[in-house]
Amino acid sequence: MAEEKTRYSDEELEEFRTIINEMLVNARKEYNTLRQVVMHNGSNDIEDTSPSFKTVEDDGANQLSKEEASQLAQRQYKFIQNLEAALTRIENKTYGICRVTGKLIPKERLRLVPHATLTVEAKEMLAKGGQQ
Repeated sequence: MAEEKTRYSDEELEEFRTIINEMLVNARKEYNTLRQVVMHNGSNDIEDTSPSFKTVEDDGANQLSKEEASQLAQRQYKFIQNLEAALTRIENKTYGICRVTGKLIPKERLRLVPHATLTVEAKEMLAKGGQQ
């Protein structure tokens, strides 16, 4: 009769810490790249030497890409915050425990979505009922 685990072992938590730290490095690089696009801090890019008679379409396309980059940067920032919160849960040894059901979130799900705080079952339950 196997007892149901209530939390992941320290070794398992270390595995997730490694995954999250790798994701954080990549997410921060992408975030910084997006911020540079938004702030347009590219030194010596083509636009520095481009003619000053830009068309309205060029200006509009440039603005759109900055807006898109800004939205992507905001999403990336939120993703970074979620990963950092997951690291805190690892420190507290509460990582991988569903905040609704209290059950362990399957490892397969955490490997794909390491900042998950809900089991798929709880997520579907919330989506149907709209309650928390």
